[in-house]
Amino acid sequence: MSTAMEFERTLPLSAVHNFRDYGGYPVAGGGRVRRSLLWRSGHMAEASEADLDAIDELKLAHVFDLRGPRERDSLPSLRGPAFAAQVIAFDGESGTLAPHLAAAGEAFSPADAHTIMERTYAALPDRVPLVTMIRRFFDAQLRGEGASLVHCHAGKDRTGMAVALLHEALGVHPDDAMADFLLTNTSGDRESQIARGIESIRRRYPTVSKDAAAALMGVQESYLEAARGALTERYGSVDAYLTHELGIDETARETLRLHLVET
Repeated sequence: MSTAMEFERTLPLSAVHNFRDYGGYPVAGGGRVRRSLLWRSGHMAEASEADLDAIDELKLAHVFDLRGPRERDSLPSLRGPAFAAQVIAFDGESGTLAPHLAAAGEAFSPADAHTIMERTYAALPDRVPLVTMIRRFFDAQLRGEGASLVHCHAGKDRTGMAVALLHEALGVHPDDAMADFLLTNTSGDRESQIARGIESIRRRYPTVSKDAAAALMGVQESYLEAARGALTERYGSVDAYLTHELGIDETARETLRLHLVET
C-alpha cells in the first residue's frame, strides 16, 4: 500500500476543479500504474484559456464525459486550440442531474446528505448509461492508445466509480483506491469548488442549507464502500462484477496492465 500524495497529483487549473492524475499506485504482483496517462476531473465549462492550454499539453487521446446530454448542453465543455482527443459520451437519455445535485432535493442536513449519497452509490451499478460508458472507458483502455481523461460534473461520483473499477482491475490495493477517491476533499482550490457547488445546488434548491450543500460537494469513505458492498452482494465480489458485467476477465486485465502499468 502507498500513500495518495507520493507526488503532486493535482493539475493546478484556475477554473476546472478536481483535475488530477490517478496513476502512480503500486499494483499486486509488482509495478505501478503509469503516471501522466490517466486523468480525472470535473467539467470544463468554465475553463480559462490557460486551463485549456494546460490540458492540451497532456496530449489526450480520449475524453470520457460521463454526463448526460442535458448536462452537457447546460455546461458544454470548452476546448483549447490544440485539442485533438476523441470525446466519448452517452447519447441517449440518462437523467438530468449529477448524483450530488439530485441528492440535494432531500438533504436537509449534512447527515441527510451522507445517507442519501450512500444510497446513491449503492445504486450507481444499476445506472445503464453509466455502465455503458464505463464499458466504453474500459474498451478504450484495452486499446492502449494514449492518455485519457474521465470526468463528470464534479469529478467525484460517477468518475469516482469508473476510476475505482479501473484501479480494481489493475490490482491497486483497495486502501490506495480509497485514498485516491478521498482526494476529492483536498484536491486543488477546495474553497472555490465548494462555493461554486453550493451556488449551483442552491440555484436549483433555494431552501437547502449551506451546510448540507457543502456536504454534498465532498465524498466519504462510506460512499465507495456502499458501491463495493452493493457489487459484492449482487455478484459475490467486485472482481466478479468486472468479469460478468464489464467483460474484464484475466486476459483483459493482463492487457490493461500491459498498457497502464510500468515495472
